[in-house]
Amino acid sequence: MIYHLVPLPEWNALPGQPYAPASLADEGFVHCSPDEATTLAVANAFYANAPRPLLALVLDEDRLTAGLEWERAVPAPPPGVADDVSFPHVFGPLNREAVAEVLEVEWDAEGRATALRNTT
Repeated sequence: MIYHLVPLPEWNALPGQPYAPASLADEGFVHCSPDEATTLAVANAFYANAPRPLLALVLDEDRLTAGLEWERAVPAPPPGVADDVSFPHVFGPLNREAVAEVLEVEWDAEGRATALRNTT
């Protein structure tokens, strides 16, 4: 399983279609994380000011219809993530059938992402 962060309004915008974040058009792939700890580090580094609630889509790699490649973070991984961690990049929209679970990022009083919790 891999993880992708998305604000709830973006995830709900086109519910009948595959999800294609701006990074797909801008960079050619959808950024994902390899595990929960890395997902929280990414949330803290890049999504601190994102609209809330912030969701973590748990994606079943075997159900993705787009290509998946594991690559190093360029220029460097976010704080708290080791230099040797590879990140999954999905080279196409995320088909909704690949979403195994939707989790919500929990934030502490200082605005730090601390956990992922089930939304149901």
